[in-house]
Amino acid sequence: MEIIPVIDLKAGVVVRARMGRRDEYRPIETPLSPTSDPVDVARGLLSVHSFTTLYIADLDAIEGRGDNRRALMRLREACPQLTLWLDNGASDVRATEQWLETNRGYLVLGSETQPDVTLVRHFASHDRVALSLDFRGQTFQGPPTLLADISCWPQKVIAMTLARVGSGAGPDLERLGAIRDAAPGRRVYAAGGIRDAADLVSLQRSGIAGALVASCLHDGRLTGKEIAALNCA
Repeated sequence: MEIIPVIDLKAGVVVRARMGRRDEYRPIETPLSPTSDPVDVARGLLSVHSFTTLYIADLDAIEGRGDNRRALMRLREACPQLTLWLDNGASDVRATEQWLETNRGYLVLGSETQPDVTLVRHFASHDRVALSLDFRGQTFQGPPTLLADISCWPQKVIAMTLARVGSGAGPDLERLGAIRDAAPGRRVYAAGGIRDAADLVSLQRSGIAGALVASCLHDGRLTGKEIAALNCA
C-alpha cells in the first residue's frame, strides 16, 4: 500500500483542512513543523517517514483565486526526492498539456472543477494523470457522466470524501469498495477520515492501493514505525 501525505496550500502557507469547509481553513499548527511554511511542513512530514510522494492541493487555484506556484517551486527545490501529485483545479486541455510537458510530477484532475468529461477522457491513458472523484456527503461533486462513465477514468483514481477530511471519522469503506468494484484493474486511493494504522490495515485488506493522509500524521496517531511495519511506500 502506498501512503501519501497531503499538504493543502492557501495564500502561500499550509492550512489545516477540516471537512471540506475551505473558508474555515487556517494556517496549520503542528508539532512536526515550527511554521506553516510549506517547506517546513514537508520536512516535518519527512521526519515521520521517508515518503517518496507528496500530494498538494492548491486551494487558491482550485477556487479560481490565483495559485501557489512560488510555493510549489520552493518545495521542488527543497525536496527534489519527492514526486509531487498536484491538484491545481485543471479544467483546460491545452493548459494541462503544457503542465505535463514542463513538470515531472502527477497532475490530479479533480471532478469538482470539471464542466464535463472532456479533459478526463482526453488524458485517461496518460501515465502521470490521476482522477479525484470528489464527494460531499452523498453528493458527487462534478458532472454525473464522469462518475458513470468508468471508461474515461485513468489508472489512478482517488475517492475523495471531503466531509471526512480532518474529521477522524474513518474512511468511507462502502464508497471505496463500490469504486474499486466498478473499476477493476485501476489503483484506487482513499482520501478523507483515515485515523490510524488500523484504518490502513482495513483498506489494505479490502484491496485499496493507497491512502492520502494528513491529520493522523500531525496528531501522532500514525507513526513512521507503524507505516514501516505495514510495508508501505
